[in-house]
Amino acid sequence: MQVKDKVVVVTGAASGIGRALSIAFAKAGARKVVCADINLQGADKVSNLINGLSVKVDVSSEDEIKHLVLQTESEVGPIDIFCSNAGILTLGGVETANDEWQKIWDINVMAHVWAARHVVPGMIKRGGGYLLNTASAAGLLNQVGAAPYGVTKHAAVGLAEWLALTYGDDGIGVSVLCPQAVRSEMTRGHENSVAALDGLLEPDVVAKDCLQAIEDEKFLVLPHPEVLDYMRAKTTNYDRWIGGMRKLNRRFGKG
Repeated sequence: MQVKDKVVVVTGAASGIGRALSIAFAKAGARKVVCADINLQGADKVSNLINGLSVKVDVSSEDEIKHLVLQTESEVGPIDIFCSNAGILTLGGVETANDEWQKIWDINVMAHVWAARHVVPGMIKRGGGYLLNTASAAGLLNQVGAAPYGVTKHAAVGLAEWLALTYGDDGIGVSVLCPQAVRSEMTRGHENSVAALDGLLEPDVVAKDCLQAIEDEKFLVLPHPEVLDYMRAKTTNYDRWIGGMRKLNRRFGKG
């Protein structure tokens, strides 16, 4: 799908990857970029920079995502590209409190579900559209020291696969973004974490890869190319891969 003249929605647009995506879409000629974030002041700054529209949205609420879709289509026009990008990191293991598990599940998984629920039917009626869902390399591999993050990102990848295989014949393109560490508020203070072993990428580099994936209609977006090698190692010898991850856990699991 070509970005030029398209209406684009980006959640988590106030900073990090979402900010970079919003700017990249505007530079690529999008008709309007809707910058959605729970941090309205931050969304306003990005929106003002690109002559977009800012909307305050808590993606842990289906009602607010529904309202985002309705407001965009009422004030701007039909949504061509929806980037469900907002996410959070929760450290810890199975001992993590239930309310923390539920919070990260709602934001990292259900927000993608709700976005698709409310935007896909309209896209199908219009003959097509595009979904870009931000997951993580943790959704293909895992995340030592962060069970809630690894589990929810696996679910996010699984959902993106399901959306692609279910709605592809209806003209809906799907890409899922799976980077390792990217400089953002999420990685602040974790610059030396296991996710940064292959380098900490700048958000604008990741955004560029995302736009190229949308134009090429490519499902898997891997800004860190090493992730593909790790995936191949995992599927070739799962037990050996687990052993390697245990080594990383001994080094980083408590950090």
